[in-house]
Amino acid sequence: MSSFDPQKITKIHRHLHSHLPPEPALRVKAMESLLVEKGLVNPDAVDAWIEAYTEDIGPKRGAQVVARAWLDADFRARLLNDAGAAVAEMGLQGQATGHLKAVENSCDVHNLVVCTLCSCYPFGILGMAPAWYKAAEYRARAVRDPRGVLTEFGVDLSDDVAVKVWDSTAELRYMVVPERPAGTEGWDSDALAKLVTRNSMIGTDRDLSGGETNGRRS
Repeated sequence: MSSFDPQKITKIHRHLHSHLPPEPALRVKAMESLLVEKGLVNPDAVDAWIEAYTEDIGPKRGAQVVARAWLDADFRARLLNDAGAAVAEMGLQGQATGHLKAVENSCDVHNLVVCTLCSCYPFGILGMAPAWYKAAEYRARAVRDPRGVLTEFGVDLSDDVAVKVWDSTAELRYMVVPERPAGTEGWDSDALAKLVTRNSMIGTDRDLSGGETNGRRS
């Protein structure tokens, strides 16, 4: 007769569950499986949309907008005045860009975007929102302690740099235009766009001189 070892069973249980995705992901997967089973959704189409928003649409679209603003002062002015119309000029208008506002970083101002009520986000320009952007901790602390949050992302600002926090809503969504890195004079639009990170357009990344995300979160 086999013996029952509760500690061993508990260890196995924890091991199995440690490999499971979080509950929301499980729910989404279950719903997707049900829709596929009923013939309402093509899984290849779902994968294609995810890849498009992750790799093709965003944040590459936003990076193209920023690069043009760095190169074209007139476009930059139009972008800061009416971001939705400026984006439409580039043929990049779409979901969540109709009520878009662009805010610009400078040597003495840093902008940070948050959505305290939910996770409103211009995904048509920046792609899929990162998980931390939707987390309650970020949404609360970004308003209460923006400098502390930025420090956790590796952005250390001197006291003479003002921090402005912008709260997105369903009617008004924000993107940050980061500062153009020094030493990029003469670079073309494609080269400049490669420097722009998704986090820099949210405001949790500032120094783009290396072309890599300096933040600790991805």
